[in-house]
Parts: sequence; structure tokens; C-alpha cells
Amino acid sequence: MPNNENFDIQGINHLALVCKDMKRTVDFYSGVLGMPLTKTINLPHNMGQHFFFDIGNGDQLAFFWFPNAAESIPGVSHPAAMVGEGDISSAPASMNHVAFNIPMDKVDEYQKKLEQAGVNPTAVFNHDESENQASMEITDTTYVRSIYFRDPDGILLEFAAWTRALDEHDVNIEPVSAS
Repeated sequence: MPNNENFDIQGINHLALVCKDMKRTVDFYSGVLGMPLTKTINLPHNMGQHFFFDIGNGDQLAFFWFPNAAESIPGVSHPAAMVGEGDISSAPASMNHVAFNIPMDKVDEYQKKLEQAGVNPTAVFNHDESENQASMEITDTTYVRSIYFRDPDGILLEFAAWTRALDEHDVNIEPVSAS
């Protein structure tokens, strides 16, 4: 694995998103996904709230609720379509999706659990090196298996399981410059 020589970054402390309704967000992330609520804050001057959920390994997913927040705009603030169903692009500086790491042997089970909870997940995607970059079956080049779904605010979420360790062979494409 590559080593960061510049900074001793030890993972994600927290990722902070914005929700429209904090109670609905707590009901989904704690109730449906089972993430323990770890910290709740009322922001000063009635600016809103900031709540944190444990997502494992000491990492946190946090949400702000701002009473005067602008409405989200599909295709700008977040992808308009679900993966496999259309355009998944979003604007620069937006948050496209959050992928939660799950055990490889739980992918199919969790897809069914999400369906049973009424969440409406995608089929399992086996991301690989094929022309469409995904197969219905696990192939020799599959590197991650994913299930995509949305939270109550339309935030695109993913349960992802690595199928193999990534190595230097996985970094083989030159970055595109927009200029």
C-alpha cells in the first residue's frame, strides 16, 4: 500500500452532510441502518443542529440541519439518477455519494435486509475491468461489490466490499485536465 510521506492521516474523522429533517435522519441512520448516535449539538444562535453517528473503526458520519438551508437540486447537489439507471454526475464541490465498507460475505444478505426495510436498493454491482465496468457475476477482474440506495433526503449511499487488495496495477490511468 502507498505511504503518505506528507501527513499522518489516519482515516476519516467525520464526513459532515446536510439533512432537511434531523429526526427523519436519526430514524433512518440509527433505526434502519443501526448506526449509534454518538454526539448531538444544538448550534449557537438557533443556527440548527449537528449530530454524529458511529460508522465503525472510530469514524463518524455527521449531519447538519439548518432551518434556512436552500433546497437540494438533483444533478447539482447530488446525483439525479440511481447507479445503473441514468446520469450519476453532480457538480464540483458537491458530495456524490458515501460508501460504507461492509464484509464481503454480507453483500447479498444486506441487499435483502435493505429491501425488507423498504429502502429500495439496487441489485448488487460487481465492479470490474469489463467494458461496462460492472457485471452481474463476480469475474476475475472484480475488485469491489456494491449496493446503492438513498437516504430520506436523496443522498446516494453505497454498501461496498473489496474483493481483493488493491495494488500498483490498479493505478494505471492518467488524470484528465479540464484546462
